[in-house]
Amino acid sequence: MNLFAQVSHQALALVCRKADQRFKNQRKRLEQVQRKKLGKILKQLHLTKTQQRIKNYESFAAQLPLTRYSDWKTRIEQMRQGNQGLSRSKLVRYQPTSGSSESIKFIPYYQDFLNELDAAIGPWLSSMYRLHPKLKQGSHYWSISWLPESQRHLLTDANLNDDSVLLDWGKRILSQYTQAVPSDVAFADSADDALFATLCYLVADAHLSMLSVWSPTFALQLLDNMPMWGSDIVQVLTTGSWGKRQHSLAEVKAPKARSRARVLERLLAKPLMDWQALWPDLCLVSCWDTAGAKAWAQQLQTRLPFAGFEGKGLWATEGVVTIPYDGHYPLAYQSHFYEFENLTTGKIVPSWELQLGDEVSPILTTGSGLVRYCMDDHLVVSEFYGSLPCFTFKGRRFGVDLVGEKLDPSSALSTLHSVAQTVQHCKPVSLLAIDTEGQAKPYYLAVFEGAMQNQPCATLIDNHLKQNFHYELARNLGQLAPAQVVCVDDGWQYYKQLAMHSGMIEGNIKPEPLKKIHMNALNSAQVPAAL
Repeated sequence: MNLFAQVSHQALALVCRKADQRFKNQRKRLEQVQRKKLGKILKQLHLTKTQQRIKNYESFAAQLPLTRYSDWKTRIEQMRQGNQGLSRSKLVRYQPTSGSSESIKFIPYYQDFLNELDAAIGPWLSSMYRLHPKLKQGSHYWSISWLPESQRHLLTDANLNDDSVLLDWGKRILSQYTQAVPSDVAFADSADDALFATLCYLVADAHLSMLSVWSPTFALQLLDNMPMWGSDIVQVLTTGSWGKRQHSLAEVKAPKARSRARVLERLLAKPLMDWQALWPDLCLVSCWDTAGAKAWAQQLQTRLPFAGFEGKGLWATEGVVTIPYDGHYPLAYQSHFYEFENLTTGKIVPSWELQLGDEVSPILTTGSGLVRYCMDDHLVVSEFYGSLPCFTFKGRRFGVDLVGEKLDPSSALSTLHSVAQTVQHCKPVSLLAIDTEGQAKPYYLAVFEGAMQNQPCATLIDNHLKQNFHYELARNLGQLAPAQVVCVDDGWQYYKQLAMHSGMIEGNIKPEPLKKIHMNALNSAQVPAAL
């Protein structure tokens, strides 16, 4: 690794130090920091005259309702047409995502909001450098925000999807000299070519010290593609040209590293890939490691046992809730204003009133202009760091999320009914998310009631589900196998059988349009397995 990159690491750690010290020094003053944060956010928002008289949290909670994206959708669409924004802060971009009942959402990223994210990024990076000092001696791969292929036209807008704007200008400049893969790979014509280019750059880098992705299935997909693409990667690194992929990757400079091509050739000749020989400096792998990602994260750790491992905090397009920090996962209390719905009592409480063991769902008020925004994640308070609650992610409250696809019951119901109308005498029962627990790629199985000869087409199910932003992306990246269909004589009996094999009591089973089922329950019920 060149000297300039090492100096950049040192400088990056230095510019993160102030936010890190503030995070650590104020960790016992949660209520004070949060009340001040709420006041600062409210001063920047375009509020009604009545709302402008809000002076404290108590009046804020009493006067403003809980919201979801549907409450903001019309206003944001009007903003995109040039109408008044939600905040007085400078609008930087709109970030596309999906979830809730929307197939695609646009979250306004104001400068104030980016500053809030930066207040979480600084302590997080400082903690990583502190726990893994060898990170300063190598380059890093941070997976970028991919867009599904049907949404690639959005990249023509320079105001969209540049991850570097999440950092302030100083960190942005310094991080460019420490990255293993250029962000330009997102401009490839297809997700497949973007993955190929990413792998070429990773192989070309002899000093890769960190692999940071969101879903562990994404990293596993990269590793699994090595045997299939190995000879093509060798060719690219030898010639410095994309060859047959040149048109798709026209916006990306091809890496040239002949010595690394020879290393890869030698490793590919062995029965098993020696990942440590390929990346001897790799000291940290970071990805989701809880709820549905747990089995895949364990599989990734098994593939790369020589590297340290760290789970992600809870980040979403709408904001950050927790960060990894010195071995804990505390609330990112310096970023947004946080409330929580107690899932046992239904009561809404501020962060400083949480108790150990509380099962809650976060509610965010942020510099994006979204106020009392329900995240619909299921968390449990696992410990405290100072006065800061730390959380464990248990899953989504209303939807299903196997690899980050974020499907919800309304999307499932719409898909089932639409596809059922394409054939005669076919009744929709449920869309099952098949958790393969790392044994194979997860997938969705649509269950219908009717004669087998009237079974709907699985491709129709898959295409309809691809209207969901993150489902399409997961399919493009190969993280999900294609959706499947089964048609049975007695849909309710079949559904009950699956639920009971999953451990549910018969009297407690109710029909749901979207439900996660484990592979073992599926096999026990003799439903067709994944292709």
